[in-house]
Amino acid sequence: MNRKYLTCFVVLGIWALPQALPAQELVKEALAGFPPESIRIEYSSPTKLRRISNYQSLRQRYQGPRLQKLETALSQLGIREGDVDELILGWEAGSKEMDLYGLASGHFDPQSIAQSAQSRGMPPTPIGNQQAFCLQGGLEGTCIVAVSNSLGAFGSLTALTSLLEARAGQRPGLGSNQKLAALVDQANKDAPIWGVAVGPAVGDWFKNSMPSQGDIKLDWAKVFQDVESLSYAVDAADKVTVAVNMNCVSTDAASSLRQILEGLKLAQQLAWQNQNPNRPNPFEGTQLDLKGSQILLKLTTDYSDLAVAGG
Repeated sequence: MNRKYLTCFVVLGIWALPQALPAQELVKEALAGFPPESIRIEYSSPTKLRRISNYQSLRQRYQGPRLQKLETALSQLGIREGDVDELILGWEAGSKEMDLYGLASGHFDPQSIAQSAQSRGMPPTPIGNQQAFCLQGGLEGTCIVAVSNSLGAFGSLTALTSLLEARAGQRPGLGSNQKLAALVDQANKDAPIWGVAVGPAVGDWFKNSMPSQGDIKLDWAKVFQDVESLSYAVDAADKVTVAVNMNCVSTDAASSLRQILEGLKLAQQLAWQNQNPNRPNPFEGTQLDLKGSQILLKLTTDYSDLAVAGG
């Protein structure tokens, strides 16, 4: 399993779109427009992350492949990484993998984007009274709409149609999903990256986030089947700190899951010793605490150690 995904947190909001909306406003936009079937939400602030001296090297090395493709595709429309101030992503269950959509705020020039699309032979696709431009370069089916001069939306045409109709009050938005909306409301919004997940998104998050356990093969959905919800926050300053809170269906379920996670931690340490002798293990300091039906996981590590982990 690839260790690069844990460090992906530090650089998740790194492609490009508009500016202007404060963080709380972008979250409100997501609650109004994201579909109520969403099972994972993640917010990131590239504005805050760009202040980190390690930002560019981490971004280049650890950005997830899906966002790398998205950034490349958006560059076709003249949208650059530095244009984005804030990003909020949503996922819902898809036929093969989870469907991704999102909103971004920052410096946004709809006229320039339309001209770039025209020069590349991308005709606009009407969605209500908005014009969407559908991307090429490995992300066919992903489209972008300039909702306003400071707000952009992206996703499939189906997702964008749903989002715009929800914003217009024509169908329910994520705010009608009381469980997920409550998790979003309780999230640590001071962190430059935070997120919440429920149902199958919990196992999927861990699958793409936990470090290698050597040759151990896991059914991640089964391992986390008794976790009702997950919330996480990533602080990136002198060091990187990841804090995760899992709410289980019972105290017994939480206790059993903690034992599994302790076993995975030990397996990771053994695998690290074999693969990276004499190098510091960035995940060695992972803390696991049990509090009733909750499991609290916390990791603090140096950027330099994460760089080794991503190799």
